[in-house]
Amino acid sequence: MKTPHFVIVILALATAYVLEPPAAADHHAANPPAEGFDLAGSDAEAIEIADRVMATMGGRPAWDATRYLRWKFFGRRLHVWDKHSGRIRIEGVDREDQTPYVILMSLHSKEGRAWRDDEEITDPAELAAMLESGEAAWINDSYWIAMPYKLKDTGVTLKHAGRGTMEDGRDAEVLQLTFAGVGRTPENKYLVYVADDSGLVEQWDFYAQATDEEPRFKIPWHNWQRHGGILLSDNRGEASHTEVAVFDELPDSVLTDPAPIDWSAIE
Repeated sequence: MKTPHFVIVILALATAYVLEPPAAADHHAANPPAEGFDLAGSDAEAIEIADRVMATMGGRPAWDATRYLRWKFFGRRLHVWDKHSGRIRIEGVDREDQTPYVILMSLHSKEGRAWRDDEEITDPAELAAMLESGEAAWINDSYWIAMPYKLKDTGVTLKHAGRGTMEDGRDAEVLQLTFAGVGRTPENKYLVYVADDSGLVEQWDFYAQATDEEPRFKIPWHNWQRHGGILLSDNRGEASHTEVAVFDELPDSVLTDPAPIDWSAIE
């Protein structure tokens, strides 16, 4: 018996659907995991959600192409990060003696220079301590601005923790991040809320120990704004990052000279 034409069409469509990768696979291909990401231990659904978040924020190519990122961590420490070379500039004021300082260093080599109250630190032990503190500050502060871009980072295990409701009452998909062998505090755990209405990370819950039953805090990620080709959030509820900006080009002196920067001449 000859197969009816409409059956042939349906079979062809079904075959095409099987052979053609779904949109989720497209997102995954466009957002490969970092080397050392726990792919085997992570959930496929969590990975798919993370890939959608990356696409909503501008996409992996846009994040990789972003060269310079500047922000002031809750108005306290100014960071300039050259994502391509790993060089950073940190400006701040010592909390104990209120002495201003500048650190210029490489995240890759861990080498650099530092100044306190406009005087360069030449003592090897003191310089090593300043560079160590600078790297620690960058690790902490960069996570507070770039975490949603690092959901598939080295050492991360990503799980889907189900559906949840954020503190502001909106519904979200919840991702659980745990860590192994990376950072200064691999024992931490985060629950990251991806809002249904925006598709963006809009809250995180922090657990000092992955085994803790209750989070130490719950903080919003609000006020997503476009900077260059990507989106960044600066509002953390009671406090906000300031001076958030992305640059395609910066004078090399920004990362080599401790002198104050006239940002008005650059922006």
